[in-house]
Amino acid sequence: MSLTLEQVRRVAHLARIEISDVETHRTLGHLNEIFGLIEEMQAVDTQGIGPMAHAQDVAQRLRADRVTESDQLAQRAAFQAIAPETEGGLYLVPKVIE
Repeated sequence: MSLTLEQVRRVAHLARIEISDVETHRTLGHLNEIFGLIEEMQAVDTQGIGPMAHAQDVAQRLRADRVTESDQLAQRAAFQAIAPETEGGLYLVPKVIE
């Protein structure tokens, strides 16, 4: 499939884009290259090939699952000391939904 100059002008008009004749010719070339690439990709036989999450079979390295934080209760108390209102370790906020 390839576009014509009139089709490029029509698309530009529908998109409310002002386009000069030079830009129209340049855009026509770019769009036809894109359509050519799409046609090449559609011509590839993918029968029997399942979908992939990634092009390469890779595994992500995971870090060790161990505790790295210090005493959370002391940190929570320090953070809540500057809060306007707290109760039972929770921050109190104004009700915004009836």
